[in-house]
Amino acid sequence: MALGPVLDWLDSRTGYRAGLSHLLDEKLPPGVGWWFVTGSILLFLLGVQFVTGVVLTMFYVPSPDHAHESVRYIMEGLPFGRLLRGLHFFGASFIVVAALVHMLRVVLFGSYKKPREATWMTGVVLLLLILAFALSGYLLPWDQKAYWATTVTINVARSGPFGELVAGVLRGGEALGALTLLRWYSAHVFLLPACLAVFVISHVYLMRRHGISGPVEPQDAPSLPFHPYQSARDTLAMAFVFAVLVGAAAMFPAPLDELADPTDATFVPRPEWYFLSLFQLLKYFPGPLEPIATVGIPGLVVGWLFALPFIDRTPGRRLRDRPLVAAGFAALGVGVVALTALGLRDSPPNQAPKWTPLARAGATFVQDARCTACHREGGGGGAIQDLRPVRDPEWVRAHVRDPEVLVPGSRQPLEGSMTLGQAQSVVSYMRRVRARAGALPTISAQEGVAALILGRYCASCHMLDGEGASSAPDLTTVGRTRDATWLREWITDPSLVDPAASMPAFGAFLSEDELEALVAHLAARK
Repeated sequence: MALGPVLDWLDSRTGYRAGLSHLLDEKLPPGVGWWFVTGSILLFLLGVQFVTGVVLTMFYVPSPDHAHESVRYIMEGLPFGRLLRGLHFFGASFIVVAALVHMLRVVLFGSYKKPREATWMTGVVLLLLILAFALSGYLLPWDQKAYWATTVTINVARSGPFGELVAGVLRGGEALGALTLLRWYSAHVFLLPACLAVFVISHVYLMRRHGISGPVEPQDAPSLPFHPYQSARDTLAMAFVFAVLVGAAAMFPAPLDELADPTDATFVPRPEWYFLSLFQLLKYFPGPLEPIATVGIPGLVVGWLFALPFIDRTPGRRLRDRPLVAAGFAALGVGVVALTALGLRDSPPNQAPKWTPLARAGATFVQDARCTACHREGGGGGAIQDLRPVRDPEWVRAHVRDPEVLVPGSRQPLEGSMTLGQAQSVVSYMRRVRARAGALPTISAQEGVAALILGRYCASCHMLDGEGASSAPDLTTVGRTRDATWLREWITDPSLVDPAASMPAFGAFLSEDELEALVAHLAARK
């Protein structure tokens, strides 16, 4: 069947041929070439983010109980899921680079000048929206990096105007939790895309209304239509960028840290590279000076960008005729690059957490019949569920202490239950498993005994290496202030050292060898 009559009917009803002619047959200024493909690349990358984002929402669950696991399923269980998330994750960086390159091209060619002031201003808004997209998507995996980086972001928001109000809106409650995740998800999926669509349409409309600025120096050559001359360049450029993006997504898996743990205060957040300069700037304006770094300097930069077409009223478009603009952007670029480099140098490396005594104890406790009756590490051999921490730490602590409460029918006919310290140790161990911390290093028998005692008893009340409970003093560096003699007396019977002590006497529970191992370990903690 010939398509001609069908297309004629469609054109008579919609006028699509006139629309295509308007889009493709526009005459371009002479000399337009490869420099002018940056806008098309940016628009294409936004389309890639939209498509991959829509597919990701079909499998993502925006709740703290399931967000991390749904992202893990996308990467490990969904066909091509790792590539899909990689395209979306790395696409964010590609878009930021493309937006900055496009802006620099506009500045280099003086394309912000009259009559294109409004086009430039909508472009600045688009850059801010792109950064807002990157920021709002940060929390969605609900891993350690997402949780603590978002905590820093909300704390930064408190330093601005109406800081507490803004922080409350971002947080959604007294603490970062389910409502926070839902609000950031809504902003990322609904609010920001709507704003982006409005400003992309406005930007493209204004660009078509005033036309492409063309080369800085007028050229004596005939004007050519957009298609096929410039459209071919745009297509090749977009295909090249997409090939690089697919290669990055295929070769490098998008990162996913361990499940967010609000009790793990030892985690050091590190933002993505495009926010690292602002993060580094905070270090030079501590305490009451913080608003200078969070509001003052960024506000001046954004205000200067908006006002640039009205500040630079020189008639020429050549960069050498605009020395102040060139100097301003050079200073801004050097500052951002220098701060980013300093931030990379100062940031701690992404290393798997070290094995601590509590984690060592947890490795032993998970071999208990109360765990192995249903679980087997790695999930093999007919296990009901593997031992990776796909649940939040509070759920794990409650489950290992009394499985029947959270999973009816799972309690085994064994006497006794795990102590809170043992539950803390299991969480610590599972955190290392998820982070692929490697095999347990070999230690002495005495250290092994001390680790088991710390996990069984001490972690129920004390903090060690940032893990455990906080109802009693932190024991991480107790050896700095207490010697072995004092520790032995205190552990044996605290009431002999302090009649008002609330800690129970462990002398009756520990053998002489166990007491000696525990005292030696604590005294060495300096």
